[in-house]
Amino acid sequence: MTRLLATPIRVGHVVLPNRIIMGSMHLGCETEADAPQRLARFYGERAKGGVGLIVTGGVAPNPQGRFGADGTVLDHPSQLDHHLPITDAVHQAGGRIILQILHCGRYARHDDPVAPSAIRAPISRTTPRELTEAEIEATIADYARTAALAIQAGYDGIEVMASEGYLISEFMAPATNHRTDQWGGPLSHRLRFLDRVVRAVRGAIGECLLSVRLSMVDLVEGGLSGDEVVAAALVAEQAGADLLNSGIGWHESRVPTIAHPVPAGAWAWATARVKAVLSIPVSASNRIDTPERAEAILASGAADLVSLARPLLADPAFAAKATGGQAGAINTCIACNQGCLDAMFDGRPASCLVNPRAGREGEFVAVSVAAALKLAVVGAGPAGMACALEAAARGHHVTVFEASQHLGGQFALAERIPGKETYVATLDWFAAELDRLGVTVKLGRAATLKDLDGFDQVVIATGVRPRRPDIAGIDHPMVALYDDILSGRRTAGQRVALIGAGPIAFDVALYLLGPSAPFDAEWGIDRTLLQPGGLAVVEPAEAPSRAITLMQRKPGRPGADLGRTTGWIAKAKLQRAGVAMLAGVAYRHIDDAGLHIHVDGTDRLIEADTIIVCSGQEGDDSLAQQLAAAGRIVHRIGGARQASGIDALRAIEDGTRLGLQIG
Repeated sequence: MTRLLATPIRVGHVVLPNRIIMGSMHLGCETEADAPQRLARFYGERAKGGVGLIVTGGVAPNPQGRFGADGTVLDHPSQLDHHLPITDAVHQAGGRIILQILHCGRYARHDDPVAPSAIRAPISRTTPRELTEAEIEATIADYARTAALAIQAGYDGIEVMASEGYLISEFMAPATNHRTDQWGGPLSHRLRFLDRVVRAVRGAIGECLLSVRLSMVDLVEGGLSGDEVVAAALVAEQAGADLLNSGIGWHESRVPTIAHPVPAGAWAWATARVKAVLSIPVSASNRIDTPERAEAILASGAADLVSLARPLLADPAFAAKATGGQAGAINTCIACNQGCLDAMFDGRPASCLVNPRAGREGEFVAVSVAAALKLAVVGAGPAGMACALEAAARGHHVTVFEASQHLGGQFALAERIPGKETYVATLDWFAAELDRLGVTVKLGRAATLKDLDGFDQVVIATGVRPRRPDIAGIDHPMVALYDDILSGRRTAGQRVALIGAGPIAFDVALYLLGPSAPFDAEWGIDRTLLQPGGLAVVEPAEAPSRAITLMQRKPGRPGADLGRTTGWIAKAKLQRAGVAMLAGVAYRHIDDAGLHIHVDGTDRLIEADTIIVCSGQEGDDSLAQQLAAAGRIVHRIGGARQASGIDALRAIEDGTRLGLQIG
């Protein structure tokens, strides 16, 4: 039941058809030559999918405010042609879209970052230049100019980005504003920049919709207290905002805010504190992954709307399905960050692990087949399921053979990792879609050449298996493969040595440590918000139930291959639990005493009851070779095509591409 979610709401002079906002996110293609067309397809698809209001990725009001040297700026009429295709596409689909104005402040990654004070951010390499009072006034005027240009470009309004540690946040927080003039010092002075910017934007756009995004809790030392956040929200309302949109934390915060270890709906309590004092609508955000979660937040009174970003990467029709009684058909965001945020921070365009089309709508186009083929897909991991789904949707007759008794392959192990329980949603979605499309799935059936007789083409998606390294004693009874442990076929002892220090090894270590402490306690969150930034003292972790040593052959810090935006969370958890991490290790041999190694010029014994191999994977394409030798048309995807570096992101994209092309 999503009665509240589907209810229209008045925001300023506009009535939105439902309570779902598509929150701001960058795609990493905004400055490409074909950006207008790509963004038009992307936003148009979400408008067609029924979302009540779309907020663009942040656009800077001047060159100093852009994110990087090639960041997006809107400061001249000549740039309007870049935006007109976007607003046209959204309006043709019956949607509304507002442009977010974002000045990066000290987070800017170019040669001339500016800020209220010359204080370098811990995640930045450059110390910003302190703005003069004349430059502050000019920057306020720049916000107004960008807002007016946005309305000329067809946007339905503006969102002022005043959260997550960007320029306006920096003016408000004592940690980043050491000024002694009218823009710094007491709270009323620190909120002056917010007030002036919102008033200037309101004056530039008339009655068009005006949203302000404000961090409900800063999660940094020297951030705003709860009462100061409320004061800032009231300033935004009084200055002319129609809507207050929640942000959570600053980008430099050492508290996770949106990754998979964060409980769903974890921050609604912070939004509720602000909503209680405002008369304008307030939107909750962060880790709202399902219609049921969104409905519960609205029903609790914590917010009037919900802002979703990554869930609309995963499924552009989220809103239509949620409000139309099809919630079970939603392809759920699992908050992995692999396809979106990790890609962005690696300098690649954003997409989505569970939906490779996201951001590439013009590249992944399904065309119905003229002549249906009888296809066999061998393997029901992410690659095989994605291929079967796309091929069947185009009209092919597809049969999937899976040797195990369940769908998912190695991906099915992920849900056993604390914090990754929601990964099961992807498997559930694939299972439902394969059933809806009439795909025949044969579980517990390792396909043979005879099984594959009569099929026009065969897709080999048999995935990978753990690789056993060449170490003396590797066959010792205390040695287990990672999938033996994660599947529950083997149980680890109290002293564990992990051979390997990549993503799988970190996942195994987290699995062995067991359930985490309650989120607020583990990360030091003070819900009273009496202290600046809403931080509390993190209590020392209890002694872990196991002694774990994680090691790798290569030099350098273990965990370098983890996701850019989630790896630090896993490393922090393991460090607090006392997990030993060794690099530059040479493995000598294994015997009853444990694992003998050479590291830092010294021979050592890692005493262990269980040694778990997490040192890579290998594929098996023997069946593909037999088929090719027999003259059959055969395709390899996922780990069967290339085992090195395989993950679900690449596997699903591999399967999707072949499913769209085959036949």
